[in-house]
Amino acid sequence: MNKVLIFTLILIAAVSVSAQTEKTGLALENYGVSISPDKRLVTVLTSLEVAGIETQLTQQGSDFRTALRSEFKGIDPNLRQKLRNFVEQFRKRHPGASGAEVLAPFITLAYSLSEAPSFSPPERSIDLPDELLEVLDYADLVSEFYKVRGVSEKIDDLYKKNLGLANDLRPAAREMVREVLDYLNTKPELQYVEQIKIGAAKKKGNSTIQNVEKRVRDRNFIIVPDLLAPKDSVNFLNIRDKYYAIVSPDTDLSSSEVRRAYLQFVLDPLVLKHAKAISDHNAAIKELLEKRRTAGAAVSPDVFLAVSRSLVAAADIQEEEFRRTQFATAQARRKIDLLKEDNDKKAVVEELNRVKAIFSDESTLQLSESYEKGAVLAFYFAGKLKGSEDAGFDIANSLESWIIEINGKAEADRIAENKSARDRAVAERDKRRTTTVVETTLVSNPLTEDLLSIDKDIDARKLVEAERSLTALLEKYPTGAVRIFYSLGRVASISAEDLTDGTEVNRRLIKAKDYFEKALGAVTPLTDRELVTLTYVSLGRIYEFYDQKDYAVKIYETAMKIGNADGEGFKKAFEAKQKLIKN
Repeated sequence: MNKVLIFTLILIAAVSVSAQTEKTGLALENYGVSISPDKRLVTVLTSLEVAGIETQLTQQGSDFRTALRSEFKGIDPNLRQKLRNFVEQFRKRHPGASGAEVLAPFITLAYSLSEAPSFSPPERSIDLPDELLEVLDYADLVSEFYKVRGVSEKIDDLYKKNLGLANDLRPAAREMVREVLDYLNTKPELQYVEQIKIGAAKKKGNSTIQNVEKRVRDRNFIIVPDLLAPKDSVNFLNIRDKYYAIVSPDTDLSSSEVRRAYLQFVLDPLVLKHAKAISDHNAAIKELLEKRRTAGAAVSPDVFLAVSRSLVAAADIQEEEFRRTQFATAQARRKIDLLKEDNDKKAVVEELNRVKAIFSDESTLQLSESYEKGAVLAFYFAGKLKGSEDAGFDIANSLESWIIEINGKAEADRIAENKSARDRAVAERDKRRTTTVVETTLVSNPLTEDLLSIDKDIDARKLVEAERSLTALLEKYPTGAVRIFYSLGRVASISAEDLTDGTEVNRRLIKAKDYFEKALGAVTPLTDRELVTLTYVSLGRIYEFYDQKDYAVKIYETAMKIGNADGEGFKKAFEAKQKLIKN
């Protein structure tokens, strides 16, 4: 192995960051995302609690429920009975529904109402969803409930308590958004331009002229935290240009339906842009959908919905496999870095391949399940996404060609073609009914296990605990210094993300730089090249932050010389360098 070139890196502490008023963390609003409760939802859910509805809540939600019901115990008994009667009648019409399923149409109702204090419902129409029509009359009871003396003030207090959940969800939301957009290599469209026909069309010679007015509408993705939202359940609503994801306090945004909902927010306008190309495949897609209906599936005949569902399902499933494979590969590399014998290293590689095969089979099973529910192009889009994961192409630039290349006949027998992989995945699921963790020896090394545990603390922003644990590991595992110093650098760098105090940002970034330099100083010929590459990339970003772009470019070039072309570090270094050169 070539000796790794180590730059002598000097960062002048006196560099002023007073002009750096922007936070280094990802600004959610720039990607269409906000986190906020909704007073309409708070009011509807509170009224249902007064009615005595039973849903499974988080521990935090259960404590909140106890306090809330005590607070409203003195409400007018007649109103309480009317609320209770409505809910009980609904439950009788749906005897097999769970608490969360009973709650779902009332959540839909909440978002159909006008704002407080009127809470006016939409006009009754056959265009409204059936589930909304069934509970539409509950709107009158919501309005009556809100007008009771003292209730509006209590609703305001409950709203503020839910508002406090927003800060807890913000780091996870940033990570979810970053992962989705990094995977798709795109940015969401935050406006929709609607063309409205104005007046009657006029003929001029052989041509017909139609006046058109353009109206711009903002698109938003709103994560709605609510203490009374059911545990382990995400309610998703799409109302025109607004996408709502209602979540309980402990929802893991990166591994829940929220991620799939955000994918839909990002991908829907891209699908709409290519309506003409989709229409050209109308007959082929309809034939695939008809085949599913013949098999007994309740599938919508809407071709555009089929394309959208297929693309979202494929992106969700493939991104999950991509992340899990990345994580397993990182585990393997860390372990190999600590091994000396070739046979031991070979065993780790074989184990990695086994784990990756399990991930692939699970993706196949999930794609099959989505296909059966009407996402008849899920396998097709998954293949396209998998082929472009390392290329870094913006999906917005690729989607039209993907749609043009759709072959209906090739998609007709996807379930049968993937039966073996599906059967293996089912067997694997059965074997692991009580856990989602793939059994593997990749993390059997004690240092690796400790580092992985600390990585979870870092991802959860428990940075003080992570730094303390990593410092203790330096004495315990001196041979793992490169990896430990790299993690310490990450902790220091992440801790600076949300700060606005220039002096404190400066102090923490200098600390991060020192740790990254120490990591490079501990490099040996046996050190994982990918880890060295990522360390250089991290250093380059610090220099880039301080506007020392020329030096940052040199660091990224060094990283590219060390890293393999198919590695994550090489890709990050290449993209960072290209961005600086273009600017």
